Amino acid sequence: MKANLKVIRTAPAAPVRRRGRGETTSPTRRIVDSITTAIVERRLMPGTKLAEQQIADLFSVSRTLVRQALNQLSRDRLVTLEPARGARVAEPSVEEARQVFETRHLLEGAMVRRAATELSKAQIVELRAHLRDEEAAVRRTDVPGRTRLLADFHVVLARMLGNEVLAGILAELVSRSSLIALMYQSAHSAEHSFEEHVAIVDALEKRDARAAVKLMEEHLQHVERNLRLDPRVHDLEAVLAPH
Repeated sequence: MKANLKVIRTAPAAPVRRRGRGETTSPTRRIVDSITTAIVERRLMPGTKLAEQQIADLFSVSRTLVRQALNQLSRDRLVTLEPARGARVAEPSVEEARQVFETRHLLEGAMVRRAATELSKAQIVELRAHLRDEEAAVRRTDVPGRTRLLADFHVVLARMLGNEVLAGILAELVSRSSLIALMYQSAHSAEHSFEEHVAIVDALEKRDARAAVKLMEEHLQHVERNLRLDPRVHDLEAVLAPH
């Protein structure tokens, strides 16, 4: 597969990460954020070759810094590094996909249970603003924008609880979920995901922890159900038999 890295934009930061006031972005961080954003927005496909020199030229940095960024992405399971093949966007297995969503179920159920009792009115207003951005992106068929915003919703919730460790873990999981969706997703409805986010925020505003947990679990189940995670049929007779 020929690499096409023109899609990598030098974004100031990945959408799922917020920098503190006065914090600068290192060249390595900028590369990591840009590639992560391209994956979340589904502009970089699984298996795409990430040529060190090409990335170095795009960002006007040394290959050493590029290598540092790729190593970080490898630790985040977004990139695979192989001696003979170099760096490529990861291609998650079916089993990995199932484990990612199982982990999200465990984490996000507990997260919204806390959010239902701890979020302030101002934070609910902020979530409503995020939902308006989601809706606008869905209505104008902004595929990269809506994909990023729909994924970011989950990380925004974690960050509102003041738990940067949880936010970081979820940021990695939603990025990996985007890769999984690229490989296994069928006809997923962005509009449906947006509507489920609205229902979750409605429950949070009512301080209804039980409903919030149930809605989040159902939301993740719907996303996972839209993936084709059944193993491919390898039986020759089943594949070639006349229908």
